[in-house]
Amino acid sequence: MPAPLFPAPLTLNSGMRARDAWPLDPAVIHLNHGSFGAVPTAVVEQQDALRRRADLSPVEWFPRIAERVRDARERTAPFLGAHAEDSVFVPNASAAATVVYNALRLERGDEILVTDQGYGAITMGAQRLARRFGASVRAVELPLLASDDEVVQRFADALTPTTRLIVVDQITSPTARVLPTRRIAELAAQRGIRTLVDGAHAPGLIPDAAAVAGGDWWFGNLHKWPCAPRGSALLVTTAPDRDDLWPLIDSWAANEAYPERFDTQGTIDATTYLATPASIEFIEAEFGWHNARQAMAQMADAGAEIIAEGLRPYGDEDPLTPLPSPVPSMRLVRLPLGLGSTREEADALRMDLLDETGVETAFTSFRGVGYFRLSAHLYTEASDFEAFVERCIPQILRRAGIRTADSIIVS
Repeated sequence: MPAPLFPAPLTLNSGMRARDAWPLDPAVIHLNHGSFGAVPTAVVEQQDALRRRADLSPVEWFPRIAERVRDARERTAPFLGAHAEDSVFVPNASAAATVVYNALRLERGDEILVTDQGYGAITMGAQRLARRFGASVRAVELPLLASDDEVVQRFADALTPTTRLIVVDQITSPTARVLPTRRIAELAAQRGIRTLVDGAHAPGLIPDAAAVAGGDWWFGNLHKWPCAPRGSALLVTTAPDRDDLWPLIDSWAANEAYPERFDTQGTIDATTYLATPASIEFIEAEFGWHNARQAMAQMADAGAEIIAEGLRPYGDEDPLTPLPSPVPSMRLVRLPLGLGSTREEADALRMDLLDETGVETAFTSFRGVGYFRLSAHLYTEASDFEAFVERCIPQILRRAGIRTADSIIVS
């Protein structure tokens, strides 16, 4: 089999290597952008300047924070295919879900549908909502390789007269695939059922992510693929009852309507929101978002292939898992049997390999099977995946107790 064809390392307009535009530790191999993101140096510097301005003159800064946040909303919302008047900043995707859950009222016996590929923290929030009202939560089981049509049919089959809310991912976190949320939301609306779309990974990877998602409410993290400072996400809704949504902190804008009541949150560090447009504009100016998605996809494809090639001699099944609706930047590579079979085991493997090899990774678990979920961003290079093969695969095989050509690797 020919070696994977990696794209050439990207450069900025100035000719500087793209990797050097991010202040990442060069002693660490960064292959897990999807979990916590990475902020370009130029954006870090802009946020630092905003913080210094706030510290130099707090009385000038905080009374005018609402107008600054409003300006950031106006610059950020169009990137997601949304309008500023429909959008509010929140600290992260889980906060957005909590805002929606706090506004909902259910009856005893009502039902919330989630999926078995949903993000755990969002599902936990749905469970807490259900407990408040004596309702229940049920997971729609979605096979890993289910087509979009099969996914929609599974939801159609799962709806009951007591279903009141669907919570569904636009891009699944453990399995890195796109779900047909608009079709699901349209199906639900026909039955008077509301839909909350978890678009945590969607900004930057799906053009006009909020506009294409469908549903009553959508939210997405901006600190992931758009590379905004951590603590920046957007909640978008045109629902007629959106004035029932309240920020997690009551502040002096509490008497304002949606979205303005979200623009003032006391003395929180709003510079995460204010610096967000700079991160979106940085990638557009240096690479163009269409080109960025293509570059991430090419790098992810080549990276997944070289890692799968390193594992193929030691398993009965092909470790490469092509999905029906992949995202540009993430791929799944199946781990040897028995590794990462639960979320807790997958998380422990992530931290063990980081400590032992200096490689940042993401391992996930789905239906008792462990996967390496690789992430590629614009700073990712072929040498990162080569380092994974050299440093991590021997450790993975050792943990799996697999015999190699040279020796018996014991767990």
